[in-house]
Amino acid sequence: MRWQLLGDPKILLKRTAVKQLYTYGQYLKNKFHTKVSKLPLGLSGFTCPNIDGTVAKGGCTFCLNDSFSPNLAKNADKTFLNLESKSNPILDKQLRELEMQILTTRKMMREEWKSKKFLVYFQAFTNTYAPFETIKALYDSALTYDDVIGLSIGTRSDSVTDEVLDYLVELSQEKEIWIEYGIQSIYDETLDRINRGHDALNVEKAIKKAKEKGLSVCGHLIFGLPGEDQEMMLNSAKAAYEWGIDSVKYHPLYVVKHTLLANEYMMGGFEPISKEDYIDTLVKAIALKPDHISIQRVTAGIDDDTLLAPAWCGLPKNKMLQYINSALIREGLIY
Repeated sequence: MRWQLLGDPKILLKRTAVKQLYTYGQYLKNKFHTKVSKLPLGLSGFTCPNIDGTVAKGGCTFCLNDSFSPNLAKNADKTFLNLESKSNPILDKQLRELEMQILTTRKMMREEWKSKKFLVYFQAFTNTYAPFETIKALYDSALTYDDVIGLSIGTRSDSVTDEVLDYLVELSQEKEIWIEYGIQSIYDETLDRINRGHDALNVEKAIKKAKEKGLSVCGHLIFGLPGEDQEMMLNSAKAAYEWGIDSVKYHPLYVVKHTLLANEYMMGGFEPISKEDYIDTLVKAIALKPDHISIQRVTAGIDDDTLLAPAWCGLPKNKMLQYINSALIREGLIY
């Protein structure tokens, strides 16, 4: 099946009876009555338990983290934190990085995007994988900046302590607080193959625990993981919805240089998902989604020479969204 561009989705929306999907931007606009943008951070000192050897080494096979975070700080002194760290010699450095990134990115978003309020997004690596005192200092500091109305914390299901969860619950009484978990797949054989370092039950328990405490949860799903067919991808989406997530990000798996997945791809052991198959899977996953779950992302890519495959993940974002909307409109939906 090949999706062709049908023209400007906004014009098509006026001409046809299609349903506007519930987006995260709409959720924020409805709640805060103004434009709210997520402001991404990448701070020195953070890593992951499947990078530092706690549960695995090498990280997820697809991960080259600076490709996912435009604000990723370069950790020249190679100091990395974990849940057992007794002290943090680089906290002052992290706080300076936080300030620089917030001030710089906030200025850009105000000028170019006309954003009025901001949700600080701790994005790169695992942002609860540090001593509680460090986490509290960074989160508290982020919330002091003008027009910052809350936080979104990107993390792993095996790296969040009850102390951190309870602290986020406390913050959520006055601020907009989200925790973002990478689900990726519900199949343990897939998680093993991508060197995830935990099983699907670990993610399910973490999401349900966060929801029981009253936190808002965003789940990340990857379509096109090695060895998975469309039925498996859709089963992962259905499970994530059933676990109680409030918002979802859909990603295609793409290959960047200097990753373990790149080695697998170059040796012929992995074939990336096609644009047509990704869009078909995405549309079916969205059709299965309960209406109350907002959508934060429907695709991802990279526009530099680190991208190995698939080539379509290098398309401009607006062009890819046109393809996706053209497919959605056939199903009476629009993003």
